[in-house]
Amino acid sequence: MTDNLADLEDQIERLDAAKPDEVARDEAKALLERFLAALESGAIRAASKQPDGQWAAHPWVKRGILLCFRWGRLADYSINRTFQFSDKDTLPPQDLSARAELPRVVPGGTTVRSGVYLGRGVVIMPPSYINVGARIDDETMIDSHVLVGSCAQVGRRVHLSAAVQVGGVLEPAGATPVIIEDGVFVGAQCGIFESTLVGCCAVLGAGVILTAGTPVYDLVREQIYRADGKCPLVIPEYAVVVPGARQAGGSFARDQGLALQTPVIVRYRKPDDTHDLLLETELR
Repeated sequence: MTDNLADLEDQIERLDAAKPDEVARDEAKALLERFLAALESGAIRAASKQPDGQWAAHPWVKRGILLCFRWGRLADYSINRTFQFSDKDTLPPQDLSARAELPRVVPGGTTVRSGVYLGRGVVIMPPSYINVGARIDDETMIDSHVLVGSCAQVGRRVHLSAAVQVGGVLEPAGATPVIIEDGVFVGAQCGIFESTLVGCCAVLGAGVILTAGTPVYDLVREQIYRADGKCPLVIPEYAVVVPGARQAGGSFARDQGLALQTPVIVRYRKPDDTHDLLLETELR
């Protein structure tokens, strides 16, 4: 953290502990504006990769986002009658025109909320929504009808295909958000929820759903991956995941031929896989 942000964490923690009548609203709002600007610049983030390779959440950052809701008041952001909405005045849509380097946001109904970091060369197709605290790193493609939830961390050169849902994990403050590492390709209509971590350069086939309660069967390594309450579901690096099914337990399920949806790892990509060339082409 840079010198001018060294005290930001302490101020957010003090504001979080203070009673409403102990802090003037203008003072709180000014602090939260500074906090959101730090998120947008990338100076702070909701979670980061540690030297040991593990991801860790920064609870104070999540508490800062929650303070924006607590201290905000509803404000009208409507444009005449053609585009009507109201939201907390502490969390307006981000003014992308104020950025030194404009992201490519194709017209058609996209909103990027305050407190979102957008890296260089990010492309956002309409309509899409990126919520507060999310981080979208360099050269990532966000296709149409994509939702990126609160605090989600999306790496470099990721492709989020049409109608992908990346869940937000704002509470509890100590919970790791959804993490999508560099070079991941996420197929159309995938859902990634509940603190799931998708490792570097993995591929999720269209329609894959990943949650804390969904086991993932690795046909290559003959393992089963699950979240265990302390650790999130982790998709290994370079894994190729497709929708699959497993037989439901119990005699009734067997008699009825019922099966449960489950993701299946069918192979592992090589670092020189043609996917890299395809991804590079699509990001131009």
